[in-house]
Amino acid sequence: MSRPIAPRRRGRDFTRNARHLLAIAGVLLLAACGAERRDQPRGAGDGTIAVGDSAGTTPAAPVRDTADVRVEVDIAARQVRVLAAAGDTIAVHPAAVGSPEWPTRPGTWTIDQVVLNPEWTPPDESWAEEREPRNPGDPKNPLGRAQLVYDLPRTIHGTNDPASVGKAVSHGSVRVTNDVAVALARLVLERTGYAAVDSVLQRAGRDSTEKVVVALPKSVPIRVF
Repeated sequence: MSRPIAPRRRGRDFTRNARHLLAIAGVLLLAACGAERRDQPRGAGDGTIAVGDSAGTTPAAPVRDTADVRVEVDIAARQVRVLAAAGDTIAVHPAAVGSPEWPTRPGTWTIDQVVLNPEWTPPDESWAEEREPRNPGDPKNPLGRAQLVYDLPRTIHGTNDPASVGKAVSHGSVRVTNDVAVALARLVLERTGYAAVDSVLQRAGRDSTEKVVVALPKSVPIRVF
């Protein structure tokens, strides 16, 4: 017959078990914190400035409302058009579109983010296997000075090769000249109600090596056809 466990023995067992459970909880907490750091969006600690509704704030909350303006990319005409909600044309710009081998993808999306002085990371596609990343402000950065994000890695962006605009030579994205890219960025910032347009554009213009990511207060519909 087994001997009953003395009260003191029970106390020691309880203490040992409690310490064991606390140690396991500590390990799980550290693992969770590490995963959270790994999952942080780029821009936290990499020299990127992320701004929301005014310069220096955190990114805006997930976009809900739709702006009273929309963007169209006419692949055949090689044009970017900006239209008011009523259908009136606000602006028309020539653009480079995808080559026959890497055609621009048609569809409908929303533009929810503008990047000033973007960095270029080679996409996971065969044509980019030998390419090197390019920092903001690098003369060889193919994204130029501004980027309107709608279907990564495909975006509307500036270029370091303005002679290509108006041709079917890109790898799927829509290229415009740098001046047009900045003008489009200003337009969508203004039409979505962003509160610090001049401030954020001036800051990006002063230092082309500083990447500035702006979450738009409203979504801008885009149709590529």
